[in-house]
Amino acid sequence: KLFFTDYGNAAKVERCDMDGMNRTWIVDSKIEQPTALALDLVNKYVYWVDIYLDSVEVVDYQGRRRHTIMKGKQVRHLCGLAVFENYLYTLNSDNLSVLRINRFNSTDVQSLARLANAKEIRVYQKRAQTAVRSHACEVDPYGMPGGCSHICLLSSNYKARTCRCRTGFILGSDGRSCK
Repeated sequence: KLFFTDYGNAAKVERCDMDGMNRTWIVDSKIEQPTALALDLVNKYVYWVDIYLDSVEVVDYQGRRRHTIMKGKQVRHLCGLAVFENYLYTLNSDNLSVLRINRFNSTDVQSLARLANAKEIRVYQKRAQTAVRSHACEVDPYGMPGGCSHICLLSSNYKARTCRCRTGFILGSDGRSCK
């Protein structure tokens, strides 16, 4: 799945399949300007920062069990969000600091470092990486991902795929080759 935020005409947090199909709103109320998003892949939670409502919130992948992690003016300058173990990591654009927020006890907030110029944060740790299994977009014997001549996108599950073409090409009737 692909998770993303939108704060156009109607602010929301959404998810869809990697090929863009099955687009679903998971948060569409009491939300104004969601700017940063992070996933807890183990427990299947979606965290986001709403800089208009000054809040950090969480829901499960289906949009249930919503609750506020942190609220207040200190949230207004947060950008970027990552989750690892019991903590959320974010950047404060006002004082250029990296913050660590306990996601179960929001009074436990620590400034870890200062950076000259950053807008995003990621956690790279072996335990945070999911195991890769065989999937529909693996390269076939002819070197084509998922048998697609240009682009292979995973669909509703790891066994299904959708072929797409680069700009200026159209997908052939076989659903795999581009012309």
